[in-house]
Amino acid sequence: MKLRSLIAASAVALSAGASHAAEFINVLTGGTSGVYYPLGVALTQIYGKALPDAKTSVQATKASAENLNLLQAGRGEIAFTLGDTLNEAWKGNEEVGFKTPLKKLRAVAAIYPNYIHFLANADAGIKTLADLKGKRVSVGAPKSGTELNSRDILKAVGMSYKDFAKVEYLGYAESVELIKNRQLDATLLSSGLGVAAVRDLATAVKIVVIPIPADVVAKIGEASYTTGVIPANTYNGQTGDVPTVTVQNYLVTHEGVPAETVYKMTKSMFENLDALQAAHAAAKAIDKAKAGKGSPVPLHPGAEKYYQEAGLLK
Repeated sequence: MKLRSLIAASAVALSAGASHAAEFINVLTGGTSGVYYPLGVALTQIYGKALPDAKTSVQATKASAENLNLLQAGRGEIAFTLGDTLNEAWKGNEEVGFKTPLKKLRAVAAIYPNYIHFLANADAGIKTLADLKGKRVSVGAPKSGTELNSRDILKAVGMSYKDFAKVEYLGYAESVELIKNRQLDATLLSSGLGVAAVRDLATAVKIVVIPIPADVVAKIGEASYTTGVIPANTYNGQTGDVPTVTVQNYLVTHEGVPAETVYKMTKSMFENLDALQAAHAAAKAIDKAKAGKGSPVPLHPGAEKYYQEAGLLK
């Protein structure tokens, strides 16, 4: 009897341990100088209160493509991503970094739009996209959402990386440092308005925010790309509105995360939007009424439950 009791107690302990392990929430973000990371830190704090028995953590990554591959492999519970990258992951575009379709992905929320910042050191004499020919340009980390944006925009104006004197595949912080040091002429950053890396660069050197006209956006031909404007004085020395491209950002999870966990994560985020907005102003663009719509991948049942309860989905 004692042996049976010990075995039963051990089984209960193992079961409890497995249950506890399932409540580990790792938030996959991007580089620490972007928008994803501070919002990810804020989310871990929100989730920590909503799910007190879960262990929460935030992980800096190379952003969209890496995040989605990590989710597919079960190495994270929720991640930030660009909508165009999410679409390519669902289809399985190997050129972008997805060897097979990532069919375990599930949407949690459409959040804020990314604004494409094509930036140049004013001393480089770059005022238009055509002026980038023969220049030294960073196009984003390899196979990142930012680099996908670079390819699409250049293709729309009949250009490619071969038109540059030098191509660097770097994250935001590294790109900015090389422009400051006159080792690069321009870079593309895909982020929310007011991103720290651009503010830092605009403070250190005089910059030009290169316009991306509406006709170029139309030529890209992707539903996830829309026209937008970087308002005047968003950054130091940027005195006029600049037309550009916007791309929707999403929070995504995978089918293996329990529905009740995702429900609580979704509900707690929308009940604490002020905390996200305090972490970064880009979160002010999150619209609960639109958050459950438009994703290129299916909604997670836990997120769907929240939107239905809130009267946002039938």
